[in-house]
Amino acid sequence: MSLSKKYNRTYHFPFSPGTTSDDRISHDYWDYIQQIPELLITEKLDGENTCLNQYGVFSRSHAAPTLHPWANYLKEYWQLIRNELNELEIFGENLYAIHSIEYPNIDKHFYVFAVRHKERWLSWEEVVFYANLLELPTVPVLDMIQPKEETQASFKEKILNTIAQPSRFDSLDTYTKQPCTMEGVVARNTNAYLVDDFYKNVFKYVRKNHVKTDEHWTRNWKRANLNWERNVDTYK
Repeated sequence: MSLSKKYNRTYHFPFSPGTTSDDRISHDYWDYIQQIPELLITEKLDGENTCLNQYGVFSRSHAAPTLHPWANYLKEYWQLIRNELNELEIFGENLYAIHSIEYPNIDKHFYVFAVRHKERWLSWEEVVFYANLLELPTVPVLDMIQPKEETQASFKEKILNTIAQPSRFDSLDTYTKQPCTMEGVVARNTNAYLVDDFYKNVFKYVRKNHVKTDEHWTRNWKRANLNWERNVDTYK
């Protein structure tokens, strides 16, 4: 038995331009969204989807705890909280290594976006509760939408207006070194839902050509500086 089940595949909105041949699109998203009382819009950060559970720190395949050097700091933190997790699984974006976007304004390297308990994804209120309990920040909340108050056209316009903004942590394209828009957004039901119903409750929009890294990235990766480190460098 696997020690960690992968995070569910998140379907793209049909108007999301950042899809690849491996991605799936939710053509029925509007039907699903109309059944959701409140939809939370959070920033999709450009890092590594990482899970902390009672068995270790996992990324990508979840077949075994990660060996990536940019997750070593999380392993140290995990040692402090492992006995508190029980059957909770904390999912977050690991920003320790710079990918296609550099964030000049981050206070931490790990931002929580979901918590799973057995076969249930917890509500956003519960996500915030457990993140605070573990002294971890959550990903930026960009908007709260009541789908019943929107038309499909007005909803799409809100998403497009949001994605056109820079990251809440500021954002630089690692290739051009110029300011850029955020990588994308994730829309999720604020309430809890079953793991098997994930595709009806979570959707994403990703910008076009969002991946700028290549096959050499893992050999030449760079650590992201935190705000306090940048301030120290300023006053040296």
